[in-house]
Amino acid sequence: MSLAVRNLAPKEVWNMFADLNAVPRPSKKEERVIQFMVNFGENLNLETFVDHVGNVIIKKPATKGLENRKTVVMQSHLDMVHQKNADTIFDFDTEGIKMLVEGDWVTADGTTLGADNGLGVASIMAVLASTAIEHPSLEALFTIDEETGMTGAMGLESGILKGEILLNLDTEEDDEIGMGCAGGIDLTASRTYLEDQSADNTTGFTISVKGLNGGHSGMDIIKGLGNANKIMNRLLFDGFTNFGLRISEINGGSLRNAIPRESVAIISIDSVATEAFLLETGLLIDSIKEEFASIETNLVIAIEKTTLPEKVMEIGVQEGLTKSIYAALNGVYRMTPDIADLVETSNNIARVIVKNGKIEIGCLTRSSSETNKTDLANSLKSAFELSGFDVKLSADYPGWQPNVTSEILDIVANLYDRLHGEKALVAACHAGLECGLLGQNYPEMDMVSFGPTIRGAHSPDERASISSTQKFWKFLIEILKNIPSK
Repeated sequence: MSLAVRNLAPKEVWNMFADLNAVPRPSKKEERVIQFMVNFGENLNLETFVDHVGNVIIKKPATKGLENRKTVVMQSHLDMVHQKNADTIFDFDTEGIKMLVEGDWVTADGTTLGADNGLGVASIMAVLASTAIEHPSLEALFTIDEETGMTGAMGLESGILKGEILLNLDTEEDDEIGMGCAGGIDLTASRTYLEDQSADNTTGFTISVKGLNGGHSGMDIIKGLGNANKIMNRLLFDGFTNFGLRISEINGGSLRNAIPRESVAIISIDSVATEAFLLETGLLIDSIKEEFASIETNLVIAIEKTTLPEKVMEIGVQEGLTKSIYAALNGVYRMTPDIADLVETSNNIARVIVKNGKIEIGCLTRSSSETNKTDLANSLKSAFELSGFDVKLSADYPGWQPNVTSEILDIVANLYDRLHGEKALVAACHAGLECGLLGQNYPEMDMVSFGPTIRGAHSPDERASISSTQKFWKFLIEILKNIPSK
């Protein structure tokens, strides 16, 4: 599978990407990819080291004639989001990504591809390995754990880097140049509950929601896509009153930064209400499918009779759970008032787990406004605390405030215009880039973000455009030639 990818142009980038994708690199488990990058740098006889949190830094001197240019930090993150289709058998901890070429796209066989941010990493590797590309002094910064907390960028100490310009290669539209991004905060609501024995004359059912698009909880939140946890909650909400429905287990969603695609619930209902339950819930399912018909064409909601669960959640907690999830906002909270069509603040109800007397709900709240990020987090916190949940806020990171007087932004935007005969979209994005955190310890560093076109990031539908990668690579090489003097 990777042979077809290795033959794509530019070969230097795709071969590095294939090498990288052979290394398992889940967030929080980057030991193997860290060693891979250290070996890569040392084999090139370049200064290579790992900082105290696990970031890898590789330094390369300027090519002849560009020694007087400003030092450039090229930055991408090593970890990737791990998502797979329910019917895909794959172990992210031990297996390399199985890649496919489909027309103008590189994709993976039932899993995320890792182009976010693997193509950025591969491009930096290709520059470091090249003996032909003209460039100033380079500091390659490969951060860890971007996808689940940005602890790599957060832990990078001041003084390690000497660069004056940072090129972040983590934007996913090749006609966009990033000049700002949203910050974020994780919210975890948890509580315990007592379990009741399933009553006599009750019947077990499994409800499953699957086939949703999912996607990036920042970039795709504006699309109004279905959230499996919210849809499941609608199916369960009135169930006790109407059918004696009792919840035994729920397993919905996975990663906080991925819009949840699937949810499965195990329930019981009064046996005498079976016919009414199937009829009325079937009508509700039809209504939900109709609501999402134009954007969630593969949505499947199924109800199947199953073995009666031994235990179910106490009814008072069940009522509080379903009401809290209903009350908690999911999606766009506020649009940016000063930039058209840009989300300012949003929330993703990413994970809902109910099992063995414990509930855990995970959300990721994003905003380019620190005050509105806090406002929405407090709103969510209140919705869950009213039902007896213990709520913790963690992994708070700042946004990247746009600098409209940026020298490198002006250079990059003008180069794009000159190369392509049209202007790039210079904008902030609703994703969480590491530039905001890096700017805390390097406030004088001039930053810009760009990258090749990637679709469906954070989902098994992730794919990277081949032609766009060619366009991005030429753009990157041209930028390195045009870095300003010190």
